[in-house]
Amino acid sequence: MAFQDFGLLSERRKAERKQKLKKRITIGVAVGFILFILVASGVMIVSKSKDNNSNNKNQNDGDGNGNGNGNKNEGESSSSNDIAKWSKAIKMICAPTDYRKACVSSLSKVENNSSYSASRPLDLLKAAITVIVDEVGKAVDTSSRFKFSNPAEKDAFEDCKVLLADAKEELLDSISQVGNGTNVKNLPTKSHDLNNWLSAVISYQQTCIDGFPDGDLKSKMQKTLDSVRKLTSNALAIVSEVNSFFSVLQVPGFGGHRRLMGHQEKLTTTTSSSSLTTQYDEDGLPIWMSLEHRRMLRGKGASSKPKPNAVVAKDGSGQFKTISEALLAMPKAYTGRYVIYVKQGMYDETVTVTKNMVNVTMYGDGSRKTIVTGNKNFVDGVRTFQTASFVALGEGFIGQAMGFRNTAGPQKHQAVALRVQADRSIFLNCRMEGYQDTLYAQTHRQFYKSCVISGTVDFIFGDATAIFQNCLILIRKPLDNQQNIVTAQGRVDKRETTGIVLQNCRIQPDTDLEPVKANFKNYLGRPWKEYSRTIVMESTIGDLIHPDGWLPWQGDFALNTLFYAEYNNKGPGASLSARVKWPGYKVITKKEAQLYTVEPFLQSNWIKATGTPVKVGFFA
Repeated sequence: MAFQDFGLLSERRKAERKQKLKKRITIGVAVGFILFILVASGVMIVSKSKDNNSNNKNQNDGDGNGNGNGNKNEGESSSSNDIAKWSKAIKMICAPTDYRKACVSSLSKVENNSSYSASRPLDLLKAAITVIVDEVGKAVDTSSRFKFSNPAEKDAFEDCKVLLADAKEELLDSISQVGNGTNVKNLPTKSHDLNNWLSAVISYQQTCIDGFPDGDLKSKMQKTLDSVRKLTSNALAIVSEVNSFFSVLQVPGFGGHRRLMGHQEKLTTTTSSSSLTTQYDEDGLPIWMSLEHRRMLRGKGASSKPKPNAVVAKDGSGQFKTISEALLAMPKAYTGRYVIYVKQGMYDETVTVTKNMVNVTMYGDGSRKTIVTGNKNFVDGVRTFQTASFVALGEGFIGQAMGFRNTAGPQKHQAVALRVQADRSIFLNCRMEGYQDTLYAQTHRQFYKSCVISGTVDFIFGDATAIFQNCLILIRKPLDNQQNIVTAQGRVDKRETTGIVLQNCRIQPDTDLEPVKANFKNYLGRPWKEYSRTIVMESTIGDLIHPDGWLPWQGDFALNTLFYAEYNNKGPGASLSARVKWPGYKVITKKEAQLYTVEPFLQSNWIKATGTPVKVGFFA
């Protein structure tokens, strides 16, 4: 019985344990269920909170779609935030552009590129320029597949390859100047360079297109470069507003909404030495010059005759008989200023100072004694771009006491004596002689002092940022059916910082025109391109200039968009009473004219450092 009793007890205990276990399981399930409910509720609360935060963020971004996801992990959330920041920054930086859709689209393509970050303010500016490089490459690839129906089209394409290569090189220089993605404090000092290079890129594109004869292929080339043009214009707009943009982002060193690098407004902000493009040493000489060059400039200026590295003489008394030979002998890795003395003589050769030949000084025995001459011209089948007797491409070129001539004559139409693409180039006491298109001031910053320029139609033309100071402008006798026009400035985009300034010059008839000047109409300029910009100030204008002053190009083309201005001129041709009434023509005040003096328009230290006499402000 004992065992039976024990068995009964055991069964009862088993039953009790089962009951307790069942109770525990029930309690556990209940507790688990409650915990599940609590956890689920917590997840929902967190999820809702994240959704609300996401909605608020999207609303701040101008997008109320509310795409927040509470199930994202921390890495995904961080990535999402970076993309959101990049998108917001793109919208801000594209706001001032004229082609916003192209701006947003191009910059959005690089938002996943690890090389760029929204936390590095300059990355957007670098990206905006980088995408242009890519588009230039695409344009070259596309145009290389064109079918050419005649030699003129093929030759024009060859010019385009050179011009677009120059554009790409200067875009890469621009990217390099922007520098480190976080180093924004030095950007204001680089603004002039960036505007200069980007303006040149636009000019190269237009020169490429202009080289094609009218027809389908020219239209195709224009269409191919359309994206490049828009993106370059956008980049100029971004540069002009970058100060305001960084201010909004609260980048140290950028306050207020002052425009540093805009169109005409930016010029008022670059008059102090603290905002110059180039950095200078204690003697006021640019640090981009070699030590040897700076030592030379401390003792000798451009107005003197420095010791030459090479001497050219037609009579054999020098090291070389031609200028081209002397240039070819220039050492490839020369780091100083290379000086070439060209003795008296008539040098009938096509001379090119290439882009690799930087800091070349070339001087002669006088502008009527040392003369480079040629007669290439448009009528004989040479494109205007290739007609120049002398071409200066290398940065820092200085020409002194030399003559540049094209003898093709008025009947041959476009015939360039001198083409200048060289940045920071100076011509002192030189003479440029021709008829139509004598001086092609193509691109970049150029300064002409005490020079003589003669011609007939559009004889000072191009899209450079150029000041002619104390120059003699001689208008020659044209063909019987022609009118004379002094300037034809080629600014194609309102963002470009280019223009032609004639300051303290004399405009008068040459000896061949003087006796018959009443038989011809003569004008200060006409708009070659839509945003043509020319300023004539403090100059003496002869009686041969038509009372209208300025001539339309064709119909009402560019009359609303050009900027032609006069200030404080004198002489019988300076009367303003009958001047044109175009919206783009202005009689400006001294304050407005100040924008186009040497200091704000060109930055003057690079000129003064060479010893060239320069007036940085007004003459009176």
